[in-house]
Formats: sequence, C-alpha cells, structure tokens
Amino acid sequence: MPPHPSSSVQQARENLAGRLRDIRKDAGISGRDLAVRCGWSESKSSRIENARTPPSDADIKAWCRACEATDQAADLIAANRQSADAHVQWRRLQRTGLRRLQESTGDLYQQTRAFRVYVSDVIPGFLQTPGYAAALLSSIAKFRGTPDDVTEAVAARMKRNAVVGSGAHRFSFVLEEAVLRYRPCSAETMAAQLGHLLGVMDLPNVAVGIVPFSERRTVWPMPTFTVFDRARVHADTLDAASTLTQPSQVELYARAFEGLSQGAARGAAARSLVATALASLG
Repeated sequence: MPPHPSSSVQQARENLAGRLRDIRKDAGISGRDLAVRCGWSESKSSRIENARTPPSDADIKAWCRACEATDQAADLIAANRQSADAHVQWRRLQRTGLRRLQESTGDLYQQTRAFRVYVSDVIPGFLQTPGYAAALLSSIAKFRGTPDDVTEAVAARMKRNAVVGSGAHRFSFVLEEAVLRYRPCSAETMAAQLGHLLGVMDLPNVAVGIVPFSERRTVWPMPTFTVFDRARVHADTLDAASTLTQPSQVELYARAFEGLSQGAARGAAARSLVATALASLG
C-alpha cells in the first residue's frame, strides 16, 4: 500500500499501526506468535505493523483477542474507519458554495438527540439570527474565495436550525463571554442577535452557560467543537473540519465540555452577562 496523498491520513494510518504494535509488545509475544494465534502469515502481521496493509475490522478484533486486549478493539476499529473525510480541508468542503455545506449536516442534526456545543469565537450556528449569519457567512465566503451564495446558505442554515425549537432535541451550550463581545456585524445586527439569544435561553430544551472573563478557570479556552450524542465530535480549525468517532476521542471532548461547563454562569447570571453586552452596544 503506497503512502496516502494526505499527510494527515497517512499519519493516522501509521498511528494505528503503532498502537497495534505496542499492544503486541505489551502482551509479550512476537510477530510470529501473533500470526499463529490469528491464523495468518507472519508477513501479514509485519505489513499491518508497518502501515503497509490496512487491517480490517476482523483483523483488529483477532489482533486484540490474541493479545488479550479486547477492551481496546472498539477504539481501534473506530480509528481504522476514519477515512480521509475525517479531516477535510475547508477549501474542499466549500468549493461548491456555502449552501450545500449547510445542507450536508441536515440528516445528522435530525438524528441527534443531545447536542453539546462549546464556542469561543462566534455565536453558535444553532442560535444565529439571519442577519448575524449573513454577515458571518459573507466574511467566510470572502476570506476563502468561495462562490457567493450567502443568501441561499443563510436560508439553509435557518431551515437546519429548526431542530432547536422542535423540542425533540436537547441542547447544552457553553459560550465564552468574548463571544458576546466580538462583533462580526453591525451594532444593530449584533443587538438583534443578543436579543434572540436571550429569547432562546427560555426554551425548555436549551441550556446556555457563559464562562465570564473573571472566572478562575480549570480548563483553558479552546477551539469550537460540537459533541453529537455520544457518537461523534466535529472540531474545526482554520484550515480543516475534523470528524472524530473513536470512543476515546468522543470521551475526551465530552470531558472537556464538562470541565468548561463547571465555570459557566447560568440562569439569571448568564442573562445578566448577555444584557450587559447588549447595553454596551449603545
């Protein structure tokens, strides 16, 4: 198997191979012993360990069983299934415009029962007004040089966001206070956005926590991420969107969310932070 053209995907393959090699070594068995226990050739063990042959799910189960490490099989299988699409450059995602990107997550949003969303930069997409979304998506389209379909993209985002008001899904948001102060739009649009946020905070299926500037932190601010049920995480960087499905990855982000939640103001205290930000707009 030649190296994958994507360095990130090739690195993921090599990491998986390294984890399997470590499991074998921790079990104290040789590649030949492993091959005998799994019922395949010694050369196959070597190819898998050196990332020359991608293992199947059945191969990983057999490997872990032979090494008495069956508790690690699920995590390794999830890692193995993460394809090139698990780390996709925004340029590729957005090359046909922003509308299709908004629509692409529609089914996932309908299927998810519990959302945990942490944001450190902008109002969460779920809670954006059309005006705020239009200003933000316009700046993204300009920055990335994508087709100008902002009007259609905003309509698609608003349609997608109907899940918030349906009552069939639960949302837990944690926002950094800075999110209330950053202004990617006019003061009037920002005022409408903050007013909308106050309204959404009254919904019975929505919990909003805001981490104040003055809060002594136990978990540092980090890039925005969303946890979908207990199944997957979307974590974004400037150049790429990552979909994480390994149980250990999902658990890591869920733990981060809980840590960030502990310092968040809620109820009247959270509403006061939003009201103060709103008043500062003049």
